[in-house]
Amino acid sequence: MTLTGLVFGLLFIGIAASLAGFILTQADRERARGQYEAALRIAEAGIAYYRWRLAHFPNDLTDGTGAPPPYEHAYSDPETGVVGTFSLQISGQEFCGKLSSITITSTGWTAENPQLRRAVRVTLARPTVAEYSYLLNSNVWAGSDRQIYGPYHTNGGVRMDGTNHSTVTSAQETWWCTSSFGCSGSGEWKTGVFGSGPNSHLWQYPVASFDFNNITLDLASIRDAVQEGGGIYLAPQGKGFHIVLQPDGSARISRVQAVDWVWAYDTETGWHQSFEIIRMETFLETRTIPAECPIIYAEGDVWLEGVVAGKVSVIAARPQDPAKDPTIYLAGNITYAENSTADGLAAVAEGNVLIPLLSPDLMTLRGVFIAQRGWFGRKHYHPAYLSSAYDPYVFRDYLSVQGSVVSNGRVGTKWSCGGSYCSGYNERVNAYDRQLAIHPPPLVPTVREETALIEWREVTPP
Repeated sequence: MTLTGLVFGLLFIGIAASLAGFILTQADRERARGQYEAALRIAEAGIAYYRWRLAHFPNDLTDGTGAPPPYEHAYSDPETGVVGTFSLQISGQEFCGKLSSITITSTGWTAENPQLRRAVRVTLARPTVAEYSYLLNSNVWAGSDRQIYGPYHTNGGVRMDGTNHSTVTSAQETWWCTSSFGCSGSGEWKTGVFGSGPNSHLWQYPVASFDFNNITLDLASIRDAVQEGGGIYLAPQGKGFHIVLQPDGSARISRVQAVDWVWAYDTETGWHQSFEIIRMETFLETRTIPAECPIIYAEGDVWLEGVVAGKVSVIAARPQDPAKDPTIYLAGNITYAENSTADGLAAVAEGNVLIPLLSPDLMTLRGVFIAQRGWFGRKHYHPAYLSSAYDPYVFRDYLSVQGSVVSNGRVGTKWSCGGSYCSGYNERVNAYDRQLAIHPPPLVPTVREETALIEWREVTPP
């Protein structure tokens, strides 16, 4: 062999060896990529398996073992047999002894490469009313100043002059729109959703109605759960209770001894004496809200305000007395201590949830606000019927509601007289809170019986 031939031979061998090494490296990478993807599929199979198990055993958090996690299962292919394993970590969030949500972490790996693992974490729960910015059982008019973020549904008709940034749905194909909704004369037939709002492509009607009987809470059973589970129970006293939530997770509770009335108007009762201004109150105690049952259950009217720390539900109800439907007055701003997923409020009244005359000019409300038999809003007040000290409170500037409003009756926080703004909040913004939908406060009403996937994310394997 000549020297030239030898050189070319060695060069060819070197190139061939390099090419073979490259091909093997690529094959290893492809194999690893395949195992990486397979590990995720196996982890997902673990989630699917436990969702199947929960469909048959809804309260099982131990994979039928009664033992602590993890719970490992072989994952098999019908043709090739066992191809990997998934390992489950399962936990549940309970309030007052009632299961609220279930979190499952599933880690998967292949039999060929058990060191290469991927994990998925999901939250399962029955969807709640916190998935909506508004859920209503009556006709409604959203004014042109309104900015609405999040799904907006009513069983009645909708006049949407505001700006909706999500769907607006009505259970009605047509409805009779009267002058109180800005329609002419004695009224006229309108489509389920109509108005001058700019996003009509997001309007849908008719859609299935919500049965408000199914989304109302069993207040008597909640009262029993609070009394038995260590929540805060307030028996009937005086005119009700003034509750100020504190950023340290406690509540300052006072008994309302006397209230003053003012002339007010609403569509249900017309002009009437509205007993809503606290004249005298007596401090009772400051109580730490227990984390295992963070519910304040008051048998009477409640004036509520403050800073929410953790998950809290405040309920005003007297289910044993059909003649009395207590009201929650939103007496001041309601904000969150940390602005994180840890904080969340539900304010549930058997009757109304109202913003009183003496409310902040710039008002912030965060939470889920539920008026089971009544309505959410602010009454109409007129300076001619008030003392001069109260006149400045007739007109308020700005209202922000971040969360959800659930109301059996017609809602309203701004009043129009003869087509002109005459009381209430001049500018209003409503924003659905995604974190309340994922991590709702205790015992918020559900809208469906079936457990649903509320949140999915890939996480670092434990």
